[in-house]
Amino acid sequence: MKLKAARIVFEVGILVFLLLVPNLLRAQMAAATLSGTITDSSGRVVADAKISVKNVETGQLIGTQTNPAGNYNLPNLAPGDYAVSVSAEGFAAKTSDVMVAGGARNTANIVLQAGQPELPAAPQPASQAAPPNAPSMQSLGFPASQTQGSAQEQAQLNRRTHMLKVHQTLGLITLAPMVATVFTGGGAKAKRSRVPGGPSVIEPGSTALDTHVALGAATGVLYAATAYYAIFAPKVPGVKPKGAIRLHRDLEWVHGPGMVLTGILGIMAYQQENAGEKVHGIASQHGTVADVTLVAYAASIVAVSWPIHLKFWER
Repeated sequence: MKLKAARIVFEVGILVFLLLVPNLLRAQMAAATLSGTITDSSGRVVADAKISVKNVETGQLIGTQTNPAGNYNLPNLAPGDYAVSVSAEGFAAKTSDVMVAGGARNTANIVLQAGQPELPAAPQPASQAAPPNAPSMQSLGFPASQTQGSAQEQAQLNRRTHMLKVHQTLGLITLAPMVATVFTGGGAKAKRSRVPGGPSVIEPGSTALDTHVALGAATGVLYAATAYYAIFAPKVPGVKPKGAIRLHRDLEWVHGPGMVLTGILGIMAYQQENAGEKVHGIASQHGTVADVTLVAYAASIVAVSWPIHLKFWER
């Protein structure tokens, strides 16, 4: 009786969580646009200025440059905090912190001050060396390899951004069949008929067991696809996850093995049911492992969605 009451409480908790999913889905999938105009202190536009946008949470870098009118545009950004760095010949580099809201056109106009231009490194007499305090992209925390406009590195960054967006989308889609699988688990009992003189057999298509198994299989396929886009997304050298991103990744060590173990235990439980036996042994822990996996998976989604969701309310 206590076990049944605990499961009811757990399922009520999942229902409450599902009420939050639409808001979390909008927060995760609402891509944003960041645009603006780069000018000098006199108000004149600065053409061909290099723009480097760094996601504070993930360390992802996206680059572009201004057009002849001094304008730049960066579409399809994930909501969050960004460091927008601008450099141009004859001007001091400048970085501004910008919060990008999802599903909106965000504007960041930046004014550059005349200063020491950034020149390629070359041997110089000591008397002609650049002042030690001259600003540069490197002094702002950007490695030289990330400020040289490498087409190959930019392609990798674009691929990483694309793959992580697909990972987020598939992750949210996977939650639906996962929850449905857990909910149908309690009633996934085979209806049997006994052949005279023979063992009991499962009546095909007559029970909720088939539905439960189908939902579990769909969850496994979607989960594998979600994991693929996270694992094989190009890595940004020197960037370590922190905050919500770190928690999100730590929880992967719970729901990842949990998904594998849930599938194995599910097959064992199905075989026992199919043999006319009562589910026993380690296979009887199939439901418990599935519940823990679902909680860890849902928590990993909340970890990266809830901070952004709170920021929207604070604005």
